[in-house]
Amino acid sequence: MFGISDYGAFVAAFVLLLFLPGPGNLALITSTTQGGMRGGIASVLGLLLGDQILLWMTVAGVAALLQTFPHLFMALQWVGAAYLTWLGAKMVMAKPGEGPAINITPGKYFKETMFITLLNPKAMMFYFAFFPQFIDPVKHQGMITFSFMAASIAVLGFVYCLGVVVITHTMAERIRSHPSVSGFLQKIAGVCLIGFGLKLAIGK
Repeated sequence: MFGISDYGAFVAAFVLLLFLPGPGNLALITSTTQGGMRGGIASVLGLLLGDQILLWMTVAGVAALLQTFPHLFMALQWVGAAYLTWLGAKMVMAKPGEGPAINITPGKYFKETMFITLLNPKAMMFYFAFFPQFIDPVKHQGMITFSFMAASIAVLGFVYCLGVVVITHTMAERIRSHPSVSGFLQKIAGVCLIGFGLKLAIGK
């Protein structure tokens, strides 16, 4: 279909990627808990833009560049690990009453989630290594193939992320009525981000 070797497998692989626990999912939950639906939707858009940037960077040949210069990819991984650790530390160190430790406006939720996506090695590996495997070298149709895959990723990502935001928002209304619980969960989220960052660093 449109130069994709196995569209069903491609969709299944991307859906599985979405469901795997990671910084992107945590960013969606945190943004919605702290910023409500506006913060959650902004976070969704940031994540989707990050996905599209990674996809089109792959199309532009960044995958070949990283294979030629593996140290560049390693450097990006280190940056991602440091960024996640820094965000987590801000959340853990926030004092009661200070408000959200990371973001205060939808625009900032958007940017934070976009950068988390761009610096997430899991997403990078999917686009730079896994994504090209679904392109049929014989039936490939150039931009038509890439555009169809990009559109599929955008639609699937939006549906999944919107679902996460709606569910989180429903639960967050109750959580926000108890400041002590909200503060505790914020610190737990911060510890999780630090954990993701350290795991990426140690795994190198």
